[in-house]
Order: sequence, then structure tokens, then C-alpha cells
Amino acid sequence: MTNFDHTPAQQGYTFPAEWAPHTATWLSWPHKEASWPGKIETIYARYCEFIKEVAKGELVRINIADKQMQAFAEQHLHEAGANLHNIQFFEFPTNDAWCRDHGPAFLLNEKDKKKVVVDWGYNAWGGKYPPFDLDDVIPTRIAQQFNLPVYHPGIVMEGGSVDFNGKGTVLTTTACLLNPNRNPHLNQQQIEQYLQNFYGIEQVLWLGDGIVGDDTDGHIDDITRFINEDTVVTVVEENKNDENYHILQENLQALKTMRLLNGKQLNVVELPMPDPVIHEDQRLPASYANFYISNAAVIVPTYRCSHDDKALEILQQCFPHRKVVGIDSTDIIWGLGSFHCLSQQEPEV
Repeated sequence: MTNFDHTPAQQGYTFPAEWAPHTATWLSWPHKEASWPGKIETIYARYCEFIKEVAKGELVRINIADKQMQAFAEQHLHEAGANLHNIQFFEFPTNDAWCRDHGPAFLLNEKDKKKVVVDWGYNAWGGKYPPFDLDDVIPTRIAQQFNLPVYHPGIVMEGGSVDFNGKGTVLTTTACLLNPNRNPHLNQQQIEQYLQNFYGIEQVLWLGDGIVGDDTDGHIDDITRFINEDTVVTVVEENKNDENYHILQENLQALKTMRLLNGKQLNVVELPMPDPVIHEDQRLPASYANFYISNAAVIVPTYRCSHDDKALEILQQCFPHRKVVGIDSTDIIWGLGSFHCLSQQEPEV
């Protein structure tokens, strides 16, 4: 464990917004069949399509177990037409594929042009899916590979539970961060202190519950995302009989009352929810909010439904300077996550 006298915030480090330039996107190659029971072979074509789009504008760095897994990955990526020159592999074995949650949190000091890694604790969303020992050490292994300093806050935190505007504000949910299966010894105020110290932010905006079917206990990246420093998109359900309707209305109303550090009200853009995606009688956490902002494109999960085009159109208006690309996530969402959950950006210094 690396000891520091000061926190990243005291050293002038902050977590950049996702739309800031990336050096790379980090992924952990999917291999855990239990995450896609009976379906894992169906996800690779779309997963590689995602990598192909990201690799058009930045490096893609992929955690793998061994050379055999690398060869398997390269074969699928070749078939997808991905630019293999922009794809790098690292023999860092993982338990699962959800790099947003177990990957490194990269912080930058803009003035000194330096980068550090924060290695939060990881317990597979409250101990739901053991083992998670390999995933838990991924941030430190990556930091050591690139000779970057590492901070260890000593509490559990997942990348999908927080969303940043790059100007001092983070969005999160009480359903996740205050869940007793994460950090039962900490209250809301203490958790805010950790967020401020180790993400370099000044303000925490809290929403309530996440969407039905989300096994992460309400990750923000399925419901509300910053698209610039003072604007969010938030998903809403039009069908009043749908079990997500009231949850998402409550979040919408809360967003309308929020103020940023400069006193400005948030601009709130509404994004539809897809039709319910059900597999083997299970409601899956399908959401258009689980998009990923890469250098070259904004990559949006789609679900073979009538709302896909409307969601893509709204997001294209939100990102006028980036191409919005929809990729079918109907099979991937059986793993209970999509493109944002699978990826973690490494910002450019």
C-alpha cells in the first residue's frame, strides 16, 4: 500500500469529465459464463463492434488472463474489422468484465500535467458475485505497469455509481452509496468527504433509486448522465403502469430543483426508456443512459425497439461534435450491464 500525507484533492488532482480527451479506454475481456448464462458466445460480435468504434479515436487497452484469451480476442476483433494497431493487451487476469466498476479511477493535475490512480475497494456490488479478488487489484496492477502513484481510500466505490461534470460536481444515488452492503460504517456526510478527497470534487448531487433489474443497487450510469458541465440527460418512462415510472419521475423532479456550484440550475434533457427487455422471465436493466463517450463517438446501447431511433436522435443533438453510434445491446444486457459498465476511460494528460 502506498502511503500519502495528502489526498488527491489536496494535491490538485481531479477526475475529468468523460468527454475530456482520452489516451485510452480500458476493458476487461468477457470470459465469465455465469455473467451471461447460456449466452456468452452471443456477445462477442457486438462487444467487438464497440471496440472497433472506440479504437477509431484512441487506444483500447484490454485486461486478459493469458495468451490463449488474447488469441481468442484478436480473432474476434479481426473478424469485426477493428484496428488492431490501436489495441493493446495486458496479462492482468480478472474475475469479470465490468471494468467501469473494478478498473482504475484516473485523476489528473492539469497544472503539473500529472496522472494518478485511485484504487477504491471493490466487493462485486455488495458481495453478490464472489470471487472478486482479481478484479479488486486491477487498478494497482495498471498503475504499477505505467509507474503511476496509487491512492487507496480504503472504502468500496464503483465507477458506475458516480458521474462527473468536470467542474467540481459529481452525481450519485443514495440507493447505491448508502447501501449497507458497501460501507456500513459510513454515513452520507462521511461518504461525501471521501468523494471530495479522492475524486477532487466539491459538490455531491444525490438522486434516489435506480432502475428495476439493476443488480448494482442503483448505479447512476443507468439513469442520469452529464453531457456537458451544466446539462444532464435523464431517462424517463412514459408508461405510467411500468414499475420504473415513479422512480424515474422522482429523480426527474429532484434534478429540476438542483443547483450547481455557480448557482445555476441544471439543464435537464429527457431521454426515453426502451421497451422492457425480458430474458428468462427476468427484467433486465436496459437503458439508453448507459452510453460511452469516446474520443471518436458516443456509443449507445440499443434494444431492437421503437424507441431506439428517438434516443439516438436526442443524444446526437446533445453531442453535436461527436458521431452517435447505436450498437445492439440486447444480448449484452443479459449480463446486467452495457457499454458504459464495460469500459473505463484513461484521460489524456
